[in-house]
Amino acid sequence: MLSIERKQAILNYVKNKRIVSVSELARHFQVHEVTIRRDLNTLENEQKLKRTHGGVMIEEKIISEPDFQKREEVQYEEKQRVASYASSLIEEGDTIILDSGTTTGHIARAIKDRTKLTVITNDINVAAILRHSSIKVIITGGVLYPATYMLNGMITEETLRNLHVHKAFVTTPAIDLEKGLMHYDEYLVPAKVQMLHSATEVFLVTDHTKFGRISLYKYADFGDITSIITGNELDSSLKARFLEQGVIIHTT
Repeated sequence: MLSIERKQAILNYVKNKRIVSVSELARHFQVHEVTIRRDLNTLENEQKLKRTHGGVMIEEKIISEPDFQKREEVQYEEKQRVASYASSLIEEGDTIILDSGTTTGHIARAIKDRTKLTVITNDINVAAILRHSSIKVIITGGVLYPATYMLNGMITEETLRNLHVHKAFVTTPAIDLEKGLMHYDEYLVPAKVQMLHSATEVFLVTDHTKFGRISLYKYADFGDITSIITGNELDSSLKARFLEQGVIIHTT
């Protein structure tokens, strides 16, 4: 394989795996580690990937997200598994926050037959899923974002600021080990922050594709959350790096 072909193949491999070690790349492409490191140095200089301790990853920059219907179809089965695990953490008598998102919509479906729960949400879709249940549902109020069924703004923030709940299940479009939790829209950050402050325990629920993404606005460190719940599709070496930094990750 020519050098230029191998470099493109490396990029494709890393895009699929999210994070890869040098030794894994060397085995996969059947070349010496020195050759791989030389290729990686070139690709990093071209700003096509990012070197990490012992490996490499691609940082995907997020400036927006698809509308709700399109996001609902992505990683559907993985989100169901994440939601099932998250719902197992919800106990009778709990008051919880369900952030706006497709994964939290799956949590709502998983708990809709439960009783003696209170759910606070800024997501019209989550509220609609629970409308015929025995669960007490509190909607934060706020400005409606029609494409996502989300409520946001000053009213949303003020409502959350005056609440205290047992558990919050929050979502995010971007997760980076060094930078923390990030968002592309500064107007959506304050409500996220208030959710973190309003709960005794905070669980980040997300599919594995959000890892390795970066966005403009950081709104939380990993110390601000209790743990992350994601799918077992998350690369094992990336999970290990998070665990080494003391971040608790549950894969399902």
